[in-house]
Amino acid sequence: MKKLVSVLLALVMLFGMMAFAMAEGPTIGVCIYQYNDNFMTLYREELQAYLEANGATVTVVDGKNDQAEQTNQINSFIAQGVDVLIVNFVDPTAADAIIPLCEEAGIPLVLINREPYIDNPERWDEVWEMVCYVGADARQSGTMQGQIIVDLPDQGDINGNGVVDYVMIQGDMANIDAQYRTEYSIKALTDAGIQVNKLFEQRGEWDQTKGQELAATALAQFGDLIDVIFCNNDGMALGALQSIKDAGRTVNVDIYLLGVDALSEVVELVNAGEFTGTVLNDHIGQSHKAADVALEVAAGAVPERIYVVDYVMVTRAE
Repeated sequence: MKKLVSVLLALVMLFGMMAFAMAEGPTIGVCIYQYNDNFMTLYREELQAYLEANGATVTVVDGKNDQAEQTNQINSFIAQGVDVLIVNFVDPTAADAIIPLCEEAGIPLVLINREPYIDNPERWDEVWEMVCYVGADARQSGTMQGQIIVDLPDQGDINGNGVVDYVMIQGDMANIDAQYRTEYSIKALTDAGIQVNKLFEQRGEWDQTKGQELAATALAQFGDLIDVIFCNNDGMALGALQSIKDAGRTVNVDIYLLGVDALSEVVELVNAGEFTGTVLNDHIGQSHKAADVALEVAAGAVPERIYVVDYVMVTRAE
């Protein structure tokens, strides 16, 4: 009888351990291109909190804006045998090298925020089925920036010379988001029949300090000729705002300023009339969708290729 009881107890413990193991969530490695980015800080913090709230074990690493560093981190996660990798590429062209590594290891790959660059667009349908991209269409964000200017009473021609003379402060031009925001913000103006003139265009690499430096250079060079400063993100726009103030200019009085991301600080400035407008890059919607997809593929689901979360135009509430 005692032997039978011991066997039953052992079976109960075994099934209990199995149930516990089955209840454990997936292990997920998250690679962020760099921590020193206003938007990606909000994104990664929300992503990690949401994943952990849904039972996942999460490790997040900083790529330090160095693709070689990030590739090493990805290889480390592969060696550890994580269940899913979520990657925000330093260099979107690295997709061609990273996808085969994950395919060989059998680890699903959820790419976020920066659309992967595949050497041949037609090959996107041929790559490993457990790879997907979760993000937004940057063409939409650029178009919305331009539309904010189109909707102004003077359509951006604040100095009244009949032309919208603009400055463009770009992100990393290897990033498709920077390319599309640069192109489509101006396309929205020209599509509306507005004459434009590019005075200055330089890369600020998404960095607030560089945005401030480039805006200062443009303002010193072109002064009152500048109608609008477009920035590919809010971080650089915040830097540009400081340079505008230092130059004795006033946003929405004698110059317009636009960003993308809708950082809380910028939204407050928009509503105070101290910033012309921004575009909500929905870090909550995007991070939750990325997390949901990662949890689904960890459970064996085959993802769709692309999941798109819409941008939202942000202007002063009247």
